[in-house]
Amino acid sequence: MNSRPVYIVGAKRTPQAKSGTDMKDVAAPYLGAYLIRHLVDQANITNTDVDEVIIGNVGNPPKYPNIGRVIALEAGLHKRTSGYTVHRNCASGLEAVSQGFLKIASGRSEIIAVGGVENMSQMPLIYSDEMTELFINVMKAKSVGDKLKALSQFRPPYLSPIVAIEQGLTDPFCGLNMGQTAELLSREFGITREQQDEFAVRSHKLALKAKEEGKWDDEILPLIIGGKLNKLLSHDIGPREGSSVEKLAKLKPYFDRKSGTVTVGNACPITDGGSALLLVSEEALKKHDLEPMARIVDYHFHGLEPERMGMGPLLAMDGLFRRTDMDLDQMDLVEINEAFAAQILAVKKAFVDKEAAARFGVDKVWGEIPDEKFNVNGGAIAMGHPVGSTGSRLVVTLTHELARRKAKYGIASLCIGGGQGGAIIVENLKN
Repeated sequence: MNSRPVYIVGAKRTPQAKSGTDMKDVAAPYLGAYLIRHLVDQANITNTDVDEVIIGNVGNPPKYPNIGRVIALEAGLHKRTSGYTVHRNCASGLEAVSQGFLKIASGRSEIIAVGGVENMSQMPLIYSDEMTELFINVMKAKSVGDKLKALSQFRPPYLSPIVAIEQGLTDPFCGLNMGQTAELLSREFGITREQQDEFAVRSHKLALKAKEEGKWDDEILPLIIGGKLNKLLSHDIGPREGSSVEKLAKLKPYFDRKSGTVTVGNACPITDGGSALLLVSEEALKKHDLEPMARIVDYHFHGLEPERMGMGPLLAMDGLFRRTDMDLDQMDLVEINEAFAAQILAVKKAFVDKEAAARFGVDKVWGEIPDEKFNVNGGAIAMGHPVGSTGSRLVVTLTHELARRKAKYGIASLCIGGGQGGAIIVENLKN
């Protein structure tokens, strides 16, 4: 089968905000619908021209089953435009991009809106099994006496909530939460607390510098928020002014209280946000007189042991370089999601250390990832990690930065809870 080229003609994201702050009341569909509406209007195409909407989401709100379809309709697209939701943990947004890429490359579609959304503030608390059973018994009871009898079984401990987000961030196979997997890598790779804090400070400083220089202006689409829809949010709520190694050193380890090195300061915060891209075929470019921003070269996903999930980018990037017959030296920019500083530093070490790479079955050392190419505007430690969106957010960020620099190729990658990695290469066409 011949593969057709796939182009990005629009790429936008919302501001990102720490969970429980500015965007806590924004329902998840509205983190995607207004982005897609903007991209369609910007491309000057009609509501019937979009073949499909594919959205990544992890904590699917009960009120919005198949959030991809809800977003398609909320965006005002024609009812004939199909929509669906994909879930690949942290890479759900990248999975949406990859599926849109495949459908256009294969000739099945011409125009697809893809992206990811996550409102982590609204992930629910869950009742215990005992409390759930009590509710069921009360509902089944037919008489007042039977209902009172069922209610008499209540015990205060039944109200102890189960935090959905904590369960979602704990791997069911190895039993470790994501922070504990970072602790494992920090021990195995000899990564110190100071190194992690230094990396975290770098992320905040670069993110703040990018904001001051207006680098986010083309990338972020401001969002109207507030109970009266009277506030315009146009920047990320997360990057900290005055961050320093000395201040971070005062924080206690969060996941291993006794001997750990991973803290809330050198890990990404829980965050709300969304991102979207408009993908089109060459035929659609010509038909609608569209100007491409970039071309998707290819993507790759790779699995590994869940307890070392943070090394996913090493395997995904290695697989993608082999698939495309490209290498690290050809990449003008490298974006890797900063889930944890320890995880990022371990990946970077394995790119230059043959023994470290060999632990994960990688038999080639691709070389050092230079700072001047790497996460040049900061990353998730400063900006946050809305899990359903981050995979597509990385592509949005990479596409805009390549255009700004008039550079040629960039690669974006991230680790994935459950023991996977994903990566994608983008070629800039804005010169």
